[in-house]
Amino acid sequence: MKVSIIGGGGLVGSCAAFALQCGGLTREIALLDVNQELAVGQALDLQHGGPSVADQTIVGGGYEHIPDSDVICITAGLRRKPDESRLDLINRNTDLFVQILQDIKAAGPKSSAIVLVVSNPVDILTYVAAKMLDLPVDQIIGLGTQLDSIRFCSLIAEHLNAPPTQTRALILGEHGESMVPIWSSATVGGLPLDKFSGWNHGVANKIFTRTRGSGAEVIKRKGGAGFAVGIAIRDCIDAIALDRRCILPVSSVQSGCYGIRDVALSVPTVVGRTGIMQRIELDLWPKEIQGIRASGSALRNTLNMVMDRIK
Repeated sequence: MKVSIIGGGGLVGSCAAFALQCGGLTREIALLDVNQELAVGQALDLQHGGPSVADQTIVGGGYEHIPDSDVICITAGLRRKPDESRLDLINRNTDLFVQILQDIKAAGPKSSAIVLVVSNPVDILTYVAAKMLDLPVDQIIGLGTQLDSIRFCSLIAEHLNAPPTQTRALILGEHGESMVPIWSSATVGGLPLDKFSGWNHGVANKIFTRTRGSGAEVIKRKGGAGFAVGIAIRDCIDAIALDRRCILPVSSVQSGCYGIRDVALSVPTVVGRTGIMQRIELDLWPKEIQGIRASGSALRNTLNMVMDRIK
């Protein structure tokens, strides 16, 4: 399998490539960037570590890599400022993203190619990609709240002094301010969180508040997120490459799940080699369903503005 990462010279793209290399998931990784010299440099740095990790081809370049790519991962975008919401990025990122989509189309992707959108605001841009690319809608996946969910789990595990790998919790809806914590199914080692000493409503609210602000916190402290988002990207590509059919909270254009239509947001989604295989309506608390629907409405307002802009 070949994965091309558009924006591969940047922090997120290069961290994603490193995560894929360490996982040994793909035969070839191509880093594409408007600054091709930077992309080639990142690829060379990764290539040097290959003998100790995996037998892979890692190269840098441009859109000449698109035609034989099985997964096209778009990470390119302008960086969010510490006090800026993801939706505030829309006016600064839409034009850049549309140009990238036009370049992908011109390069001629495989009809079976999966497009993984990481650029923010990811839900809006996932919808734009689904509308602009001549690919089946279920082959367009947004990273969505996969990153938020693993951040969420890490903070729950830290508070409970529990193993992070045994902590399971979801964030659904928008990858942004209206994201929804799914406490109804959160567990550690298969046990509900209220079985653990010291767990209460106040603790839950504090952890979710920090989760929702984690992106801004990382930006403030180090300038931008890289490692965790690289791992989240690897999670998605792992499910595709190995046809694992994992249930992941990724973004896609909805057609009725939880009563939501014609907007991209994250719901529990089965991801495999062909892309999105199924969207699952888990039994949720009524307030969680209401939150997801409210998230869809919030995104719809921005989406209407964006689609009018690019027509």
